[in-house]
Amino acid sequence: MGDAVWNTFVEGDNLDVLTGLPDGSVDVAYLDPPYNRATTLAYSDDFRVADDSREGPRARRGARSSRHEAWVRMMRPRLAQVHRVLAPGGAVFCSIDDREVVRLRLLLDELFGEAAFLAQVVVNLNPKGRQLGGGFATSHEYLLVYARDPRRCVLDPTSPDTVDPSDFKHVDGAGRHHRLLPLRNTNKKFHPLSAPTMHYALHGDPATGRVATEPFDGSVVVEPVFGDGSSAVWRWSRPLVDARPDDLVCREVVGRHGVRVDVYQRDWLGEGRRKKLTTIWSAAEVGSTDTAVAELRDLVGKVFDSPKPTGLLRRVLATYPPDARVLDPFAGSGTTGHATALLNAADGGTRHCLSVNVGEAVRPGTPAYDAGFRSVADVTRARLRAVAARVGGGLDEPGAAG
Repeated sequence: MGDAVWNTFVEGDNLDVLTGLPDGSVDVAYLDPPYNRATTLAYSDDFRVADDSREGPRARRGARSSRHEAWVRMMRPRLAQVHRVLAPGGAVFCSIDDREVVRLRLLLDELFGEAAFLAQVVVNLNPKGRQLGGGFATSHEYLLVYARDPRRCVLDPTSPDTVDPSDFKHVDGAGRHHRLLPLRNTNKKFHPLSAPTMHYALHGDPATGRVATEPFDGSVVVEPVFGDGSSAVWRWSRPLVDARPDDLVCREVVGRHGVRVDVYQRDWLGEGRRKKLTTIWSAAEVGSTDTAVAELRDLVGKVFDSPKPTGLLRRVLATYPPDARVLDPFAGSGTTGHATALLNAADGGTRHCLSVNVGEAVRPGTPAYDAGFRSVADVTRARLRAVAARVGGGLDEPGAAG
């Protein structure tokens, strides 16, 4: 993978392409495989099964089971290759729906190991829910996240985008915004018996807010206690309190047993502040199917009904350093390559994305066919060319003519 160009596109079977990549050559992989809603798979593994639409209930159940098995057989060698090409610090993100999420998770457990599991994120891509068909109006998909080596994984599950400034409502004399966090450890696993060195008396003055490890004029003794009055421990050691007294404040609080004095940490809102990502990502945060359709229409026309939004991929890619080597072996409409270019343009990064797509034919009468595209790979290529022209970063197309 080159450094100067942000995107490379290869048309072909992703298993063939993956097999040709060097070990450890990828930092983060994103997979959006077929969700097995059709009766055939668009890959040349000879794992397809016959259409069961005119068979009886028992035959249909058997064919559905065969489709699940065929889907797993298609995915196994590809995921094995993704595991091989990931760097020790790398991770894989896999989008999937309810239809195959259980099988995919078991398959990832098998190939990556259960200890490599990092998260199962719920992604709310359709806030209104799918209104067609029976049952509930499904509004979510999943994102399974696994590390190549959990002990060496460099994925950062925090983001500046999830920090809410309104949480930091206190302001000090210098105009710095902060919130107050109890210095007492609120986890009852930690108590004087389990953490004896963290149980000690502090000295504070609620009138001035001053906190110290030694008595001073006007101070009172402050012991760490839980709300029920039982003994607790502090989160900070004595040396840390001595080193950062200005980050602490003594206050009077009303507790279960009346007014008492307690110590709080000033948690500052500063530049570079980050917050851990939750395992539920809303459409307001990462975009929806509707915004994804609009993004694709803006570049190549309305050709797909359910592409992924670039906001989802930008959040995924932002968990890795700005020089990450990115792989998308099921490139579809090219969202990952688009997101790579947008993120590089925004933060000055040098990420490189290798997108791979099989030349699956589009059906006559579909929007993509009517727009002049004859394969899904044609759509991927057209989008990444448009991204290179509009956002920058160029596009390598090995084997392309002209």
